[in-house]
Amino acid sequence: MAKLTIKELDSLTATDKGKTLYEDGNIRGEVRVNKSGITVAFTYRYRFNNKTREIRLGVYPNMPITEIRNNRKKAADLLSEGKDPALEKQLEKERNRLEQAKLQSQLVADEKRITVNKLFERWEKLDLVNRKDKGKEIRRMFEKDVLPQIGSITVEDVRKVHIINVIDTVLSRDVNRMSKLILSLMRQMFRFAQDRDIIENDPTSSIRKAKIGGKDTIRDRYLSEAEITELSARLPNGNLLKTTECALWIMLSTSCRIGEICKAEWQHLDLNAKTWKIPAENSKNGKAHIIYLSDFAINQFKQLLTLKKSDKWIYPNIDNTDHVCEKSITKQIGDRQLADGREPMSGRSRHCKALKLTDGKWTPHDLRRTASTLMGNLGVRPDVIEKCLNHIEQNKMKKTYQHQSLEAEQKHAWKLLGDRLELLTNLTEKNNILVVNF
Repeated sequence: MAKLTIKELDSLTATDKGKTLYEDGNIRGEVRVNKSGITVAFTYRYRFNNKTREIRLGVYPNMPITEIRNNRKKAADLLSEGKDPALEKQLEKERNRLEQAKLQSQLVADEKRITVNKLFERWEKLDLVNRKDKGKEIRRMFEKDVLPQIGSITVEDVRKVHIINVIDTVLSRDVNRMSKLILSLMRQMFRFAQDRDIIENDPTSSIRKAKIGGKDTIRDRYLSEAEITELSARLPNGNLLKTTECALWIMLSTSCRIGEICKAEWQHLDLNAKTWKIPAENSKNGKAHIIYLSDFAINQFKQLLTLKKSDKWIYPNIDNTDHVCEKSITKQIGDRQLADGREPMSGRSRHCKALKLTDGKWTPHDLRRTASTLMGNLGVRPDVIEKCLNHIEQNKMKKTYQHQSLEAEQKHAWKLLGDRLELLTNLTEKNNILVVNF
């Protein structure tokens, strides 16, 4: 038998369907006709262990005839070595399958061996993005306290000691509640990783929040009337921005949250109607709120109008692209109440004790508590105060059946509060209170 030629193979027609072609070396070709045209399926017939066997070599023209002959040579070489070509082909196929499985397994393992930095980005993209601020505040906290310490570590290599080191660093700044919050957020992130089989064990699972920074205490600080008068006297010497001074008096006279004043927009303010509308997206509880402004509060907003730098934001950031950071006012107040012996941080105010009051350190949020306390002392009913604070009713029965707005009562409550603040702040000049500058 001679070798088949390309010309002979290419001259086959549909009438040759089923025909068997032969070539030297026990190569057989079966002519087939299908949708792709005329093909020839080649096989190699041989004897092994006294049995006739056959192995596929390839299909022409899908495979060149030279490659088909080369496959036959490889099979013959195996046969000369005492190996069954068909069995070897099966073994090779199984070896390839195992190698593919190994590579796939390695890819999965490599995907799991991501760093904490990459895990945070994934958590932010899939989970934090659904939160009210799109995870901006959590990113700020992680970039400050977590990622610099463990960001480059592979997630599955993070151990309890790494988490403790992060927490201890936060505790060293004497911010116990922040350390508990950081632990809680890290736990959320690692449980996110667990849910996606990136890790088997959560490195934070054995750390109890109660053991971090001691027992939580409920903050109940509020400013007394004497301290409000004292604050009025100290503010001019505190070297604060005038806009920050206005923000403090607005918070005190409206009982709003610091985030609500920072995110306030001019379009929500109507000085003629004496209202400030806080939209649901700016409210902590996601509930829209209307504040009926007292003359005292309106005076603060009028001062802000003279300092207006943005057509949208009442408190814009430096480049007017967004509202000011909610931490800005808190930092300004904190920097002016440093404990004895503590020096101001680089780049912070040198007036480090200008706003220290008689009963100790206070925060912007304490002004909200002060406002509600003043209202109570002025005879405002508790349910009206709760409305003014935009609190959600905790009693399920009342929450279901009582939906009165108490608009008139709220207006009166804010007026009483504003009038009282007007009196207390005017006492500064009347009594000629002495303020010592440190």
